[in-house]
Amino acid sequence: MMKLSAFGDEIAVDFEEQLQRMQKLQIPLLDLRAAWGVNCAQFTAEHEQRIAELCRRYEIAVSCMGSPIGKSPLQDPLAIEIERLRRIGETAHRLGTKNIRIFSFYPSEHSADALSTAIERLGTLTDIAAEMDLMLLLENEKRLVGHLPQPCLDLLAAIDSPRLRFIWDPGNFVQCGAARQIETWWDALYPFTACIHIKDARLADGAVTPAGEGDGQLKLLLQKLQAAGYEGILSLEPHLLEALHSSGFSGFDGMQLAVNALRKLMAEVGIAEAR
Repeated sequence: MMKLSAFGDEIAVDFEEQLQRMQKLQIPLLDLRAAWGVNCAQFTAEHEQRIAELCRRYEIAVSCMGSPIGKSPLQDPLAIEIERLRRIGETAHRLGTKNIRIFSFYPSEHSADALSTAIERLGTLTDIAAEMDLMLLLENEKRLVGHLPQPCLDLLAAIDSPRLRFIWDPGNFVQCGAARQIETWWDALYPFTACIHIKDARLADGAVTPAGEGDGQLKLLLQKLQAAGYEGILSLEPHLLEALHSSGFSGFDGMQLAVNALRKLMAEVGIAEAR
């Protein structure tokens, strides 16, 4: 059985509306990136208290903090990201999760040692995660050091820590030009994988599509997950209306389209959904 989660801020800006809509869609878990237009890196104690109260009311649990950590230039002071990690990590514990989504930094145009520098920086963040009893989840993303499968594998294998795992985002790989990603990279990347982002896209023009309508091999991915005995999270980050630097938006109709497409694929593959 696999559990569904979703980025609530893809549905609405108001946090209570996010939860109301997710409850209607029967999505039990939340990737918490922003509430009331405030990014999770800037939550106050008042934000945290209200979020916890509303999650209890609507019986939706926070599965992961959708942080912006690592979505910054490789040359920026690492102290900025360390402070973000400590702040978001404390918020995560108060909201009942250990999972923090992170990224692998933007390299400069002429950075010959971008990979080794990213490994060093991510290694430092991973050490802090171990100290704070957190799990860092590295997402592949466009224009970052970890944008294609090989550098993602290089990063994960070099650090090789149970505190740093991989979020596989098929749509992002497609938008970076990765064809037949599941056929080619499953054996290498799955051992590091702890979460799947449900996003699909077309190689021809990079346009984002509902799951199964693009070139991300979503159905094959689900088949592989089922065969491997995966019982983790399928997280909806569909970006069907808008994709921005640090967020995306689908609206309620877009999220409904996205979750229906995912459930259709799950039914075809024979995957049971944990409620």
